[in-house]
Amino acid sequence: MDLVMMRGRDAVCDSLEVAEHFGKQHRNIIQAIDNLTAENSAVKKKFKASTYRAENGHMYRRYYMDRDGFSLLVMGFNGKEAIDWKMKYIEAFNRMEQIIAQKQTEAYKDTRAYQKTIRRQETDAIKALVEYAEGQGSRNASRYYAILSKLADRTAGIEDRETADIKQICTLAMVEDIISKSISDGIAAQEPYKDIYQGCRQRLEQFRTAALIG
Repeated sequence: MDLVMMRGRDAVCDSLEVAEHFGKQHRNIIQAIDNLTAENSAVKKKFKASTYRAENGHMYRRYYMDRDGFSLLVMGFNGKEAIDWKMKYIEAFNRMEQIIAQKQTEAYKDTRAYQKTIRRQETDAIKALVEYAEGQGSRNASRYYAILSKLADRTAGIEDRETADIKQICTLAMVEDIISKSISDGIAAQEPYKDIYQGCRQRLEQFRTAALIG
């Protein structure tokens, strides 16, 4: 569950999620934000108006807010559960802001560049697996691109690559390298394509256990 997201270079949360987690009606949250921003231009900058499409097909207003905007909005929310959610949001803002700061460092940029190089190697290996599987009669081999990408993210403990920290990016590079080498080894040994895929899963599970990834 991502309480805080990245929009551009800013860490923000949205009014729909705040309403849900704090047990409020969204229209009341919107009204509270309208009241906060009505006569204060400095406060208004803390909130960005947007829209969303509801299940009934109609468009409604929503707001994205930064840490200060969130703090102003929930300041008067009371009760143990409200305090618990405040703490969760504060922790989420802290983590996202740390990631944003990390992204500006040379270490992060170098790690990300290295991971992208490994990713290209992995993509080439998956392409070879798709062609290999199709040669063995598979009709759905193209699904390996999405399946193995999701498996790599899950193994590395990543929900969104754009908000992954430097440690997760480094782990992802190792995972993608394992996938690439597993495929190459399997094709070289002329294993059935399904066994190659299962071999990838087994190696990644072993890596996950050895790396103590939850």
